[in-house]
This record gives sequence, C-alpha cells and structure tokens, in this order.
Amino acid sequence: MPDVELHLPVINTLLERHKGTPGALLPILHDIQERIGYVPDAAVPEIAHALNLSQAEVRGVISFYHDFRTAPPARHILRLCRAESCQSRGAEQLAAQLRDRLQLDDHGSSADGSISLRPVYCLGACACSPALELDGRVHARLSAERLDALLDACREDA
Repeated sequence: MPDVELHLPVINTLLERHKGTPGALLPILHDIQERIGYVPDAAVPEIAHALNLSQAEVRGVISFYHDFRTAPPARHILRLCRAESCQSRGAEQLAAQLRDRLQLDDHGSSADGSISLRPVYCLGACACSPALELDGRVHARLSAERLDALLDACREDA
C-alpha cells in the first residue's frame, strides 16, 4: 500500500489535534514520528497545507533537526557519541569498527535493516567515555569487544 493511503488517516488526525495551535510544526512532526516511526514524504504537503507553510519550509525543518527520520527506522538505533571526551578515548576507532562491520556510513542502516547508526554529540557520559546509546540505553566505557557483543545481540534479535 502506498505511503499516502497507509499514513494519511493518522496524519490528518494529528493535524486536527494541533489545529489552531501556534508553533505547531515541531509538535506535529514529533507526533507523526512517534505514531508512524518516521515522517513520511506524504506528510509534507498535508502539513504545509494545514499550517499555511510551503513544502520547502516543512522539509527544511525536518532536515534541520537530526532526530527526524524520513524513512522507516531500523530495528535498533545506535547513536555513537562523537564529542571530545569520547573522541579522546577511542570513539573514532569504534566508529570505524561499526562502519566496517555493518558496511554503512555514519548516517546509514545495515543492509539487513537491523541497525541504524547515528552520530551524536554528547550523551552526558563523559566520565565513562567512550559511550553509545542503543535503543535508548546508554552503554559506557566501551571497548571493541563490548561493541562486538552489542552488535551480535542486535543481530540475534533481528
């Protein structure tokens, strides 16, 4: 079923909920992503029309905020900290390990759709760096071995 037919009822319900609310664009985008898992392309013209914005304005906001997804997410979301503390404690080597093992770039998803990699600039675990967040849970004092174990667990779960 095409994106439009599948998601339009949900999108319209959420737009109606925020009707007349000043500054509703971000809350609408968050609600759509929470309900659907991402902001589908079909939502953009609907949001633009409802808020009297151009589609370019809506797309600009979606692309500006790195947490908005425009494609269905992988089963597991891995956010590797790239801030200074983690960098000084080996985050770049862990990033290279992830890219090599999963065959993806810093904003990609594995071919099997099991893991998406996203860089993040501070998870608040600087004293325990390097760190990553996997499905909302922070893992600190990472080593190459611990990272491999986390990836293995994700793959087994898929």
